[in-house]
Amino acid sequence: MEETMTMSNLPKTDSIKELAAFWDTHDVTDFEDELEEVTEIVFERKSSAVVEIHLQSQEAESIERVAKSRGISQEALVREWVLERLHRLAS
Repeated sequence: MEETMTMSNLPKTDSIKELAAFWDTHDVTDFEDELEEVTEIVFERKSSAVVEIHLQSQEAESIERVAKSRGISQEALVREWVLERLHRLAS
């Protein structure tokens, strides 16, 4: 019986670009024997808050039209408007 020594071929980098290129051409199931479960938090999102706003249906439709015309989500458009207003108020 021949013993085989396995050497990890997993990349040792923090570069998202390098990792993305690696995983574009590899499958995680090829490395199942090298994987380990992580129980502590590895990535933690920065805190953010969700603010709910109530609009008339025609207001919401207007936002949807403007967002669509700019190729962005309604949420991104409203956030952009809020940030612009806050910036103006801070000046």
